[in-house]
Amino acid sequence: MSVNSPLNISHWLLAALSTKMFRYYEDRIPQDASVLVVSNHRSFMDAPILMAALSSPIRFACHHYMGQVPIMREIVAGLGCFPLEANQQRQQSFFKQAQLLLKSKQLVGVFPEGTEPMVKFTQPNSVGEFQRGFAHLALRTNVKDLAILPVAIASIEEINTSAVPLKLLNLFDPSEPLFDQPGWHPLVIYNRVAVLIGRPYWITSQHQQLYRGKQAKTVVTELTEHCQGEIANLLCEGSY
Repeated sequence: MSVNSPLNISHWLLAALSTKMFRYYEDRIPQDASVLVVSNHRSFMDAPILMAALSSPIRFACHHYMGQVPIMREIVAGLGCFPLEANQQRQQSFFKQAQLLLKSKQLVGVFPEGTEPMVKFTQPNSVGEFQRGFAHLALRTNVKDLAILPVAIASIEEINTSAVPLKLLNLFDPSEPLFDQPGWHPLVIYNRVAVLIGRPYWITSQHQQLYRGKQAKTVVTELTEHCQGEIANLLCEGSY
């Protein structure tokens, strides 16, 4: 499979679903740099949407169960995603794989809201609390010219239905407490979607020095809040 196959698959999927995508602030996309893409997450379409918007393959970290469920695992593999390990090894696996990819100047994508917005029905313009793993990754990775790029996926028109019972997914990943409850896994299909690119946050040697010292918590919080705030504001702008 060629390096451009995930990008080709993304364009094919959007065409097959007749999704109209509108891209804004593309001049903010860093050039000739290692880029960690950070975005909100409500749909299985989010990864291909971001690849099409940035015109580049992106290696996404995805939940462990996505690499276990038949059909879904073939889709995520085709898109170049790397499923994380079970809970005990999840963070270590994420750091190890993402660092190698960033050092080779491949774009890496993360969805800091975690699994919850994927398994619960949420509003298009809402964004959940960000987990801080991506900030720790960015600050401890010794990569020159690393940019964190927040991107908002703002659904304008969508089909919102159900896919499979959550308890069925518990068979593939019993370690995930969200699957041990009644209800159905939502299925969100975008008919019209806006992708708004935020202001990149560049990691400097000063950030890395602060991270290694007593200001570690402060610099992690600053980076996390920048991305979450940027995406929340762009969602309000794009959800018209």
